[in-house]
Amino acid sequence: MSFGDRLVLWLHIAFAIFTIGPVALAISSTPRSIRRKDIPVLRYLTRITLIFTAASLLVLVFGIVLGNIVHALSRPWLTISMTLFVVAIVLLALIVRDQRKAIRALSELAPDDRAGSGAEDQEAVESGEDGDAGTSRQAAEATHIASVERGRIAALGGVVNLLWLVILVLMVWRP
Repeated sequence: MSFGDRLVLWLHIAFAIFTIGPVALAISSTPRSIRRKDIPVLRYLTRITLIFTAASLLVLVFGIVLGNIVHALSRPWLTISMTLFVVAIVLLALIVRDQRKAIRALSELAPDDRAGSGAEDQEAVESGEDGDAGTSRQAAEATHIASVERGRIAALGGVVNLLWLVILVLMVWRP
């Protein structure tokens, strides 16, 4: 193996370590942040998931280059690994979508800091309107949406991590 071949192998392994690890940690931490209704942390985890998902595409790129160098692209274990990786990337895109839905739902629960909202609430109270029932109904709906997204993220995150584990086994074992 030449220096260039070893460099591609090194880059493939380095990107696998430094991109897949953080994204796995971020998606595993997201359900807890949703349960705690910690919107700033949830936004941060969403950003990490998005950035490292995009960066993890370089794992696939360097893997294809490496497979071409060693003339192994036609091997079943490599084809299966690449297919599973693409499936994992699609699932990560769904996770980012669900993280954003959870952020929107939890943001509806947060106090409204817009100017004039206090005056509108005061007018509703003075006019005898029952704003509390509508507010509690919206809060219950937002909590339900966040809870559903928390479950989806946990399930999809588990599947993504399992896919990466299968890919690792295929890379090491090479049936």
